[in-house]
Amino acid sequence: MKILIIRLSSIGDIIQCMSVVTGIKNKFPHAEIHWVVRSDMESLTKIDPRISKIWAFDRKEGFGGVFKLGAKLKKEKFDLIYDAHSNIRSNIFKLVLCPFGLCNLFKKNKLVTRHKDRFKRFLLFNFGINKLPKPFRALASFQTPLQKWGVNEFNTPFDKWNFPHETEEKINTLVLKNIPQGQNWVTLVPSAAWELKRWPVEYWQQLVQLREDLHFVVLGGPGDTFCEDIKAAAPNRVINLAGQTSLMESFCAVWHSPYVISGDTGFLHAADLFQKPGQAIIGPTAFGYPSNPKMKIMEVDLPCRPCTKDGSTACKIKEKRKCLMDISPRMVADTISF
Repeated sequence: MKILIIRLSSIGDIIQCMSVVTGIKNKFPHAEIHWVVRSDMESLTKIDPRISKIWAFDRKEGFGGVFKLGAKLKKEKFDLIYDAHSNIRSNIFKLVLCPFGLCNLFKKNKLVTRHKDRFKRFLLFNFGINKLPKPFRALASFQTPLQKWGVNEFNTPFDKWNFPHETEEKINTLVLKNIPQGQNWVTLVPSAAWELKRWPVEYWQQLVQLREDLHFVVLGGPGDTFCEDIKAAAPNRVINLAGQTSLMESFCAVWHSPYVISGDTGFLHAADLFQKPGQAIIGPTAFGYPSNPKMKIMEVDLPCRPCTKDGSTACKIKEKRKCLMDISPRMVADTISF
């Protein structure tokens, strides 16, 4: 059996979608799984050795490149196709592979699609009417469509992630060799694409100071200079990796971490996929909730939340980021448990 998954981007969504591979393998252990992904995201899917073949396309090639790749995919004669993206490009792939859904007339549910509930999202973010599941777990939303194939069990532990050797070596050098033997450590992810989703820097500093028994590793990008301020709160116990690791290396650090504390970011979804214990600091967004029961959700109940899809909008109340400000460092520090 040959199964195709179409999920082209983005980082967080690809990571969450990768959870379906376990379910597919549980149901169809001998299936050959193929994945269509954007070329700049290809490395993410490569860490799962259960994916037999990755089909990467360069978005610079435009829609012509999508049709060309679709023609190649058609020759593979897939038994099952899962469109986990549902956008213009994935619709083109479906048009080539299963014109107008006709393949489902001959083989029921050969093609299934993850729908984005766009109308419900419109109601939520424009009128505050929430018809989505509470909490909305995006990882589960990737899994639910596969129930049509009888795929239901996704939580089987998997620990054979295939990080490149040089990636493992770098994390070993930067992190593992610098943590005292036998010492517990926590990975912190204080950054986010939008300010509205960020727990205050001073809260991260207080958290580090409150837990004098722990070491911390901070992940961030080259522009996240505030990570150095977090390190300054306890220089001997904090390793600042901001700007020192690639995306793949940062995910590898999450994989090796005993505990992860993160806001609504791709690294939270990685910790969820890897079934790491930790805490998810959830503020204004609707779709960042983890599914892993070992990940505790830190949030406060306010009538204004959720108010945004990704944090790109402005706060709707006078007290800016109250949903995050009301999650105190003491609440987070006292909840850490290995």
